[in-house]
Amino acid sequence: LNVLGSRGPRRMQCTMDGIPASAMGPGGTAPTQTELLHSNVESFPSIPSFRSKSTRSESFPSDELLVLKNKAPRWHEQLQCWCLNFNGRVTVASVKNFQLVASPENESVILQFGKVGKDVFTMDYQYPISAFQAFAICLSSFDTKLACE
Repeated sequence: LNVLGSRGPRRMQCTMDGIPASAMGPGGTAPTQTELLHSNVESFPSIPSFRSKSTRSESFPSDELLVLKNKAPRWHEQLQCWCLNFNGRVTVASVKNFQLVASPENESVILQFGKVGKDVFTMDYQYPISAFQAFAICLSSFDTKLACE
């Protein structure tokens, strides 16, 4: 059973503002933290990205919300478990291991997180999310315990 009590692998969906393409640096690189701090604050979304459609700024319209969903794992008959291909980056089986993609059709992984040792995890991410967003998403995967009496 997963954390919500239903059968099958965990499901995750993240809705947030991505890094706007206009913020990309020379050569298509994401801006550094220093560049972000010294940039025009109005050109970037605020950290709380749960603004209503009516309050979203024109510099970052509502149709540019980024929705990431976990990549569907495949059932492995021999191992009798759900599996994802982490290309050697994740080495320990864990319910916390996940990969996020922008759409089920596009299998390009935007964020992957997984266990590599006892209390040791690895995180890989790429544009259009920032290191802060990636870390926050990964950190949230640890808060899955249901309230108990």
